[in-house]
Amino acid sequence: MRKEFPFEKLEVWQDARKLVRSVYEYAGSFPSSERFGLASQLTRASVSVANNLAEGSGRSSLKDQAHFSSQAYSSLMETACDLILSNDLGFTDSESADPILNQAYDLSVRIHNLRESQLRRATQA
Repeated sequence: MRKEFPFEKLEVWQDARKLVRSVYEYAGSFPSSERFGLASQLTRASVSVANNLAEGSGRSSLKDQAHFSSQAYSSLMETACDLILSNDLGFTDSESADPILNQAYDLSVRIHNLRESQLRRATQA
C-alpha cells in the first residue's frame, strides 16, 4: 500500500482532483484544432487548482497557506471562464459544460471558506 501525502486527505483537494478529471473528459471532445489552444489552457488551469491546494498544504504559516488557497481560487475562476468560453465558441453544448461549472462553483465556495478560515486562524495566532 502506498503512503499518502498530507494534502491527499484534504476533501477540497479531492474535489479539485475530481474537477480535473471532468475537465479533461470535457476538453477531449473539443475539435482537434483546439488541442493546443483553449483545451490546453482549460486543462492547465484546472490542474493548477489542485496543485496550488497541494502546495499550500505544505506551507508552515497559515498566511502562506491562504496565499496558495487564493491562487487555487484564481485558477478555478480561469477554469470557469474557459468552460464558458468553450461553450460560447460552440466546442460543446451547455448540457456538457453546466455540470462541470456547477462542480467548479461548489469547489469555489469550499476554497473561499478554506482561505477565510486560514486567514482567521492566522490573525488569532
